[in-house]
Amino acid sequence: MPRMPQVTIYLDAETAAKAKSAAKAAGLSQSRWIAELIRRNASTEWATAVRRAAGCCPDFPDIESLRGGLGPDTPREPLG
Repeated sequence: MPRMPQVTIYLDAETAAKAKSAAKAAGLSQSRWIAELIRRNASTEWATAVRRAAGCCPDFPDIESLRGGLGPDTPREPLG
């Protein structure tokens, strides 16, 4: 089994109790439950439902139509 890095997190008592209860209800260790949460929420891919929605409204106006008549964009100030 490959070596797995360890991460320390600090939770308030109420949040820790909720995590413990949720992990138990899911039949997982707290570590596995938190890892699954991270995998689900730190995904770099669009959700399946979002990908399926692409192109579902062929009559939706294009960007030029939406912005038509608005004039030029306001110059932006640099960040930082």
